[in-house]
Amino acid sequence: MGPAATCIMSPHSAGTQHGPARGFPAEPVGEGAGATGLARKRPALHGPAIRMMKAMLKTSKIVLAACVLALAAPVAMAQQKGASGVKAAAEAKPSTVIARVNGYEITAREVELAAEDVAAQLKDVPPKMRYPLVVQYLIERHLLAQKALKEGMANSEEYKRRLRFYQYKALRDAYFAKKIKPRVTREMVKEIYERETRKIKPVERVRARHILVSTKEEAEKVLKELKQGAKFEDLARKYSKDGSKEFGGDLGYFTADEMVPEFSKAVFALKVGEVSKPVKTEYGWHIIKLEDRKKIGPRPLEEVAPGIEALLLRQEVQKEVAQLGKAGKIELLDPELKKLQEENRKKLLEMQKKAEAAKKAKTKAK
Repeated sequence: MGPAATCIMSPHSAGTQHGPARGFPAEPVGEGAGATGLARKRPALHGPAIRMMKAMLKTSKIVLAACVLALAAPVAMAQQKGASGVKAAAEAKPSTVIARVNGYEITAREVELAAEDVAAQLKDVPPKMRYPLVVQYLIERHLLAQKALKEGMANSEEYKRRLRFYQYKALRDAYFAKKIKPRVTREMVKEIYERETRKIKPVERVRARHILVSTKEEAEKVLKELKQGAKFEDLARKYSKDGSKEFGGDLGYFTADEMVPEFSKAVFALKVGEVSKPVKTEYGWHIIKLEDRKKIGPRPLEEVAPGIEALLLRQEVQKEVAQLGKAGKIELLDPELKKLQEENRKKLLEMQKKAEAAKKAKTKAK
């Protein structure tokens, strides 16, 4: 699967596991996924616990983003106008004054440029919070810059060294915006999306619960209690030797090839709400209940377009750099650097050969 195809695939159908993988080694992802305890690395969060953890994680990411913005060095990002989420600045006239710092005017254009510069730190911040965060970042930057000017740092060697570095970066960014970015059009992105989605077949995923015991007799006892009206979740907590017992045996969503064959065959044969007979695997005996099933296909164009565009832009940059490199004269003077570069080149060639061999084997198998 190529980079564009991986971009287009649903997170679940592209290999993101939402349940235990073959042999139950994977950790659950998302609400409703339980830990199997057999080969799990750690137990999963469930219900209110996972919602609370998600909220805490989201808050910590926002705080971290704010901290990073306060210290951020410029990072060149290929963003569409307003794609950083700072729409208020992107939609205003470039010359519109957004704020003043000791008389210095921060314009909408400066806010937009700053948003592009720190886009990597903004991705986990809710859109409504991005605009004030970027403006605050600029205010702090100008306060420190003005203090540096007052202390005569504009004449220091450190300043001159950094200025030279950022001048070249600014030239590179300007060339990228003017010459390279226009080469990638919406039509190109749509064409790749449509080409790759034609190759993708919808993948069926199911959500199930299970109770894992050591013997067939124990499994039949559990099945008998279920038939007498006991709740599956209660029996899972009572009898299962699997880590998912803490979550009523919930395994989350998974595809057929993410489970051992015997387990998959049994669960995919069930109807929603149906409970299986005892199923034997290398882990013991299972009683399985099917909770839900659904098909996952390609993600919408709107979701994946930025990723496809970034991929195409990267290809354009590589093409341009390769041409310039051939025409120019590049000298590596550090012996250690030469050695490392040669080692990396060999590793890359080896990886490419393995990838090509795997691709040929996959094509031959079809």
